[in-house]
Amino acid sequence: MLRTPVGRLRVVGWVEGLSFVALVFFAMPLKYVWGDPGAVRVVGMAHGVLWVGFCAVLLDTTLRERWGWRQALVPFLAALFPFGPFLIDGRLRE
Repeated sequence: MLRTPVGRLRVVGWVEGLSFVALVFFAMPLKYVWGDPGAVRVVGMAHGVLWVGFCAVLLDTTLRERWGWRQALVPFLAALFPFGPFLIDGRLRE
């Protein structure tokens, strides 16, 4: 799966998506319900680094696969929402 640009994008998308879900459904409730901001600092930083990595891998995939801007826009927009990378994974697999 890591041998192709699209495969790498799928893997990084899954990891970034999991970090986003952990941030929204685990770390943020800890901060705003129980008053513990520590998890947001750690998970938020990890998610930010993974987001930048996802954007870099998306750019690499776009250039190598010669995608148009509209084709590259779909994974980018999906990554802005929790569960978005998981929803487009099947489309990327094709």
